[in-house]
Amino acid sequence: METWELEFEWLRVQHLVKESLSRDKLPDLQAILFLIGIQELGQVRRDFSKEEKQDLMHIAVCSLLSSEGYFEFAGRDEDGWPHYRQLRVAPPGVEKQEEILKKLVIQYFRQLESENGGFDIQ
Repeated sequence: METWELEFEWLRVQHLVKESLSRDKLPDLQAILFLIGIQELGQVRRDFSKEEKQDLMHIAVCSLLSSEGYFEFAGRDEDGWPHYRQLRVAPPGVEKQEEILKKLVIQYFRQLESENGGFDIQ
C-alpha cells in the first residue's frame, strides 16, 4: 500500500468512526484500538476502569497482529476476556508499528463492512 493510499484509507476509517459515534473530532489510533478492543471483547459497558481500557487496547493490538502471525488466540478467561500468545516480536520502531497497525485497522474495517454491510459499534 502506497503512503498516500494508507493515509487516505486511514482518514476514511477515522471519519467512519467519528460519524458512527457522533463526535466532533477525528479519533486517533488509540481511540480506534479501544473500540476494536470492545468489539473483540463483545461486552458493551460504559464503565471500564483505566486498567481495563489499557487491556482493551492490548486485545485490539493482539487481535490485529494475529492476522500477521505475531500472536495467536489462546482462549477466553472466566470473565470472557480474550487472551493471546505472542509468537514473534513486532518490528522495532514506533512509526513502523503504527503503520502496521493502521494497515490492519483498515483491513479490519473493510472486513466489517463486507460482512455487515457497514460499521456498527455493538
